[in-house]
Amino acid sequence: MARPCRSFGCPALVKTADQKGYCDAHADLRSGWSKREDRSGSTTSRNYGHAWRIQRARILKRDHYLCQLCARSGRVESANEVDHVISRANGGTEDDDNLQSLCGPCHKAKTASERGKSAGSGRESR
Repeated sequence: MARPCRSFGCPALVKTADQKGYCDAHADLRSGWSKREDRSGSTTSRNYGHAWRIQRARILKRDHYLCQLCARSGRVESANEVDHVISRANGGTEDDDNLQSLCGPCHKAKTASERGKSAGSGRESR
């Protein structure tokens, strides 16, 4: 069944499931989320334990539970993820200034973009 492209304002139709909700013109927005490396260990052992949950709640509240990337594009979307602006893998810190609230699609797209950048594709995430 054909559905509209998930890119804001795009009138194109998506006809197959492997397009992951985006038309061919917006293929760069498709997430490689399912192809990420396996995460072994507990959330606490990966520094996402109780202290992280408290900080995450504080950041969502600070950002008024709104996606910061969507807001920069003039859209209003509720946030349900807290993201490191500069990822921990690239030297980012746990400081509040390095954290932002994002909606699920923006978080997945940013993470996929960062993975491509770290693999040497030269793509910038910001």
